[in-house]
Amino acid sequence: MILYKKFNSFLIFVSIFLFLSSCGAFQYRPVDAREYPADPSLRVKKNIEEGRGVRLMGGLNKGGKFDFASSNPLWKATLDTIDFMPLISANYSGGIVVTDWYSEGGDANNAIKISIRFESNEIRTDALNIKVFYRTCDQNMNCQINENKGKITEELRVNILKKAAKYEKELISKNKKLRPYIMTEPGDGDKGKKNN
Repeated sequence: MILYKKFNSFLIFVSIFLFLSSCGAFQYRPVDAREYPADPSLRVKKNIEEGRGVRLMGGLNKGGKFDFASSNPLWKATLDTIDFMPLISANYSGGIVVTDWYSEGGDANNAIKISIRFESNEIRTDALNIKVFYRTCDQNMNCQINENKGKITEELRVNILKKAAKYEKELISKNKKLRPYIMTEPGDGDKGKKNN
């Protein structure tokens, strides 16, 4: 019976070893020592910056990273710029905002509609795809819709980008987490030691 248990343990060990070696866990990878710093703390810092290494139990972060619409300056600036218009759709995950037809002064014969698609979350001129549509109707309610690629589109873009830059600056000044890399030495406890 003891021989049987030892043989089973040996078979399990060999099968685990073969499985891991086929996955590449034990494959030899040549490494140039000149690419890695001699100081262990600098090696740790480099590995963290490059995304290497293993964190047990998820490290310090408990859960995923969520990017809420209220924390995106470009999205917030867009909604603030067109807040006077009724919205049909504002889909943050899809990256699009569509307004309803809007007419100033109750003139139902002339109305405007805006569609804004986000190409990027970065604050730059090509991050927004803005389309402005005009609707003109006659007395018989025969309406004609045309896209306007003129001055109002560029005014909207400039206004949104200015507000987004302002919101981002405020967000950075509030957010104290944007500090340089801090590394603790064993025995330091919660005190951080800046590594230069």
